[in-house]
Amino acid sequence: MSTESSVPGAVGMGVGVAGGDRVSPAEALRGLIAARGCVAAPGSFNALCARAVAQAGFEATYISGAAMSVSAGVPDVGLLTHEQFCRAIREVHEASGLPLIADADTGFGEAEMLRRVVIDYHRAGAAGLHVEDQQFPKRCGHLDGKALVSIDHMVEKVSWAAKAARDVGAGGRAGMIVCARTDARGVEGFDAALERATAYCGAGAEMIFPEGLASEAEFERFAAGLRARVPGVLLLANMTEFGKTPLIGLSRFAGMGYNYVIYPVSLLRVAMGAVTAALRELKAHGSVEPFVGKMQTRAELYELVGYTPGVPWEVMGR
Repeated sequence: MSTESSVPGAVGMGVGVAGGDRVSPAEALRGLIAARGCVAAPGSFNALCARAVAQAGFEATYISGAAMSVSAGVPDVGLLTHEQFCRAIREVHEASGLPLIADADTGFGEAEMLRRVVIDYHRAGAAGLHVEDQQFPKRCGHLDGKALVSIDHMVEKVSWAAKAARDVGAGGRAGMIVCARTDARGVEGFDAALERATAYCGAGAEMIFPEGLASEAEFERFAAGLRARVPGVLLLANMTEFGKTPLIGLSRFAGMGYNYVIYPVSLLRVAMGAVTAALRELKAHGSVEPFVGKMQTRAELYELVGYTPGVPWEVMGR
């Protein structure tokens, strides 16, 4: 499914080419899930981070609306435009070569707009997207006080997204993985989340994202319950920190039947923790000397971006 590139700076699995034939990001991710069963997808909050994810050996990544929003200095309440997301998708995909699923919040509008989002995310290089059933303005899925749209409203949006995904596909396969997220667990209860997920599958969702589950037992019950109704549906698990979900290992998620595990804000939190600590040191000491040993060196940074001074650097052609 992948080839290594000889272009300076090429990283990752190179989803665009396999055996001389072009493979779409969606097909690359489907093949990866079929081969691995469960795929870890650390969140990439920019293209440099995505290159580090690929260099570390991960085979997929993720773009979080929360990480995108706070990186722009605003809260995760749906303030960014879909064009801003498309730019991030394109940069992350081109820099890493990894298949990715991207957050589409509530779809940036109604069904007609969501169709455009699916097409534009596809053109930008995403393998899939997820759209949620919250009312706008939305909030983080691990906060209380959320409100949901009706099932019929969400079913309409999912059906439009699924049709758009088929329209950009080839050979009878959807060109995007449409993932429907339900936030019902924290609003209407566990059983309602299962009912909504079932309805969204019926509307054409290929993957389901049950947000805000509160225990391993709930993840296990949800997977078993949904697969009893919709065999073969793909499942996404959100392993975010400081929320409703306890820390659960990848192997445990795999054992419960989840296919794509996201770590949406983990790397951003680590990075900003380091930034904040360094700023305290700089303010206190007036020098970088106390923390220079914790920095990524110039050589390490150049290695990450595939740059050798004096050697022409070519933009990757995937």
